[in-house]
Amino acid sequence: QVQLVESGGGLVHAGDSLRLSCAASGRPFSSYSMGWFRRAPGKERDFVARISRSGGSTYYASSVKGRFTISRDNAKNTVYLQMNSLKPEDTAVYYCAADSGGVSDRVGSYDYWGQGTQVTVSS
Repeated sequence: QVQLVESGGGLVHAGDSLRLSCAASGRPFSSYSMGWFRRAPGKERDFVARISRSGGSTYYASSVKGRFTISRDNAKNTVYLQMNSLKPEDTAVYYCAADSGGVSDRVGSYDYWGQGTQVTVSS
Protein backbone atom coordinates (compact mmCIF):
# COMPACT_ATOMS: atom_id res chain seq x y z
CA GLN A 1 0.00 0.00 0.00
CA VAL A 2 1.05 3.54 -0.76
CA GLN A 3 -0.60 6.60 0.71
CA LEU A 4 -0.38 9.82 -1.29
CA VAL A 5 -1.18 13.30 0.00
CA GLU A 6 -1.18 16.31 -2.31
CA SER A 7 -0.70 19.90 -1.20
CA GLY A 8 0.05 23.30 -2.67
CA GLY A 9 -3.15 24.07 -4.53
CA GLY A 10 -4.89 27.41 -4.31
CA LEU A 11 -6.41 30.39 -6.08
CA VAL A 12 -4.09 32.35 -8.37
CA HIS A 13 -4.29 34.77 -11.26
CA ALA A 14 -3.51 33.94 -14.87
CA GLY A 15 0.24 34.05 -15.44
CA ASP A 16 1.09 33.12 -11.86
CA SER A 17 2.93 30.02 -10.68
CA LEU A 18 2.20 27.26 -8.19
CA ARG A 19 4.11 24.23 -7.01
CA LEU A 20 2.19 21.14 -6.05
CA SER A 21 3.69 18.51 -3.80
CA CYS A 22 2.70 14.90 -3.26
CA ALA A 23 4.09 13.13 -0.22
CA ALA A 24 4.14 9.34 -0.27
CA SER A 25 4.26 6.86 2.57
CA GLY A 26 4.15 3.10 2.74
CA ARG A 27 6.10 0.99 0.30
CA PRO A 28 9.42 2.28 -1.09
CA PHE A 29 8.71 5.39 -3.08
CA SER A 30 11.42 4.64 -5.64
CA SER A 31 9.53 1.49 -6.64
CA TYR A 32 6.90 3.57 -8.42
CA SER A 33 6.78 5.79 -11.41
CA MET A 34 4.61 8.80 -10.59
CA GLY A 35 2.08 10.81 -12.46
CA TRP A 36 -0.03 13.93 -12.14
CA PHE A 37 -3.55 14.06 -13.48
CA ARG A 38 -6.30 16.65 -13.31
CA ARG A 39 -10.06 16.79 -13.48
CA ALA A 40 -11.69 19.99 -14.63
CA PRO A 41 -15.35 20.66 -13.78
CA GLY A 42 -17.60 18.45 -15.88
CA LYS A 43 -14.71 16.61 -17.50
CA GLU A 44 -12.89 13.32 -17.11
CA ARG A 45 -9.59 12.89 -15.32
CA ASP A 46 -6.81 13.76 -17.76
CA PHE A 47 -3.10 13.02 -17.82
CA VAL A 48 -0.78 15.94 -17.06
CA ALA A 49 2.74 14.60 -16.54
CA ARG A 50 4.68 11.53 -15.45
CA ILE A 51 8.14 10.72 -14.20
CA SER A 52 10.10 7.50 -14.08
CA ARG A 53 11.28 5.80 -10.89
CA SER A 54 14.71 7.39 -11.02
CA GLY A 55 13.45 10.74 -12.25
CA GLY A 56 15.50 10.43 -15.39
CA SER A 57 12.55 10.35 -17.77
CA THR A 58 9.57 12.68 -17.93
CA TYR A 59 6.63 13.14 -20.26
CA TYR A 60 3.96 15.82 -20.53
CA ALA A 61 0.58 16.40 -22.01
CA SER A 62 0.81 18.79 -24.93
CA SER A 63 -1.42 21.28 -23.13
CA VAL A 64 1.15 21.81 -20.36
CA LYS A 65 4.48 21.10 -22.07
CA GLY A 66 6.86 23.99 -21.63
CA ARG A 67 4.88 25.42 -18.70
CA PHE A 68 4.81 22.57 -16.16
CA THR A 69 7.71 20.57 -14.77
CA ILE A 70 7.45 17.30 -12.88
CA SER A 71 10.25 16.25 -10.54
CA ARG A 72 10.80 13.92 -7.63
CA ASP A 73 12.99 13.61 -4.59
CA ASN A 74 13.23 9.94 -3.66
CA ALA A 75 15.02 10.78 -0.42
CA LYS A 76 11.98 12.82 0.65
CA ASN A 77 9.38 10.47 -0.85
CA THR A 78 7.89 13.41 -2.70
CA VAL A 79 6.93 14.27 -6.26
CA TYR A 80 6.41 17.83 -7.39
CA LEU A 81 4.60 19.65 -10.16
CA GLN A 82 5.89 23.15 -10.86
CA MET A 83 3.24 25.04 -12.79
CA ASN A 84 4.21 28.30 -14.49
CA SER A 85 2.27 30.67 -16.73
CA LEU A 86 -1.00 29.33 -15.41
CA LYS A 87 -4.12 29.77 -17.51
CA PRO A 88 -7.80 29.71 -16.54
CA GLU A 89 -8.12 26.41 -18.41
CA ASP A 90 -5.68 24.86 -15.94
CA THR A 91 -8.38 25.13 -13.28
CA ALA A 92 -8.99 21.62 -11.97
CA VAL A 93 -8.50 19.23 -9.10
CA TYR A 94 -4.98 17.86 -9.40
CA TYR A 95 -4.18 14.31 -8.37
CA CYS A 96 -0.91 12.48 -8.00
CA ALA A 97 -0.74 8.76 -8.62
CA ALA A 98 1.71 5.90 -8.28
CA ASP A 99 2.28 3.20 -10.89
CA SER A 100 4.08 -0.01 -9.96
CA GLY A 101 4.03 -1.40 -13.46
CA GLY A 102 5.97 1.16 -15.45
CA VAL A 103 5.52 4.57 -17.03
CA SER A 104 2.13 5.38 -18.47
CA ASP A 105 -0.25 8.23 -19.20
CA ARG A 106 -3.35 6.07 -18.71
CA VAL A 107 -5.51 6.48 -15.63
CA GLY A 108 -6.06 2.74 -15.41
CA SER A 109 -2.35 2.00 -15.15
CA TYR A 110 -1.97 3.69 -11.79
CA ASP A 111 -2.38 1.72 -8.59
CA TYR A 112 -2.67 4.43 -5.94
CA TRP A 113 -4.17 7.91 -5.93
CA GLY A 114 -4.16 10.91 -3.66
CA GLN A 115 -7.28 12.80 -2.64
CA GLY A 116 -6.53 15.74 -4.92
CA THR A 117 -5.82 19.42 -4.46
CA GLN A 118 -7.82 22.24 -6.04
CA VAL A 119 -6.13 24.70 -8.37
CA THR A 120 -8.17 27.67 -9.51
CA VAL A 121 -6.81 30.19 -12.00
CA SER A 122 -8.73 33.42 -12.44
CA SER A 123 -8.50 35.49 -15.61
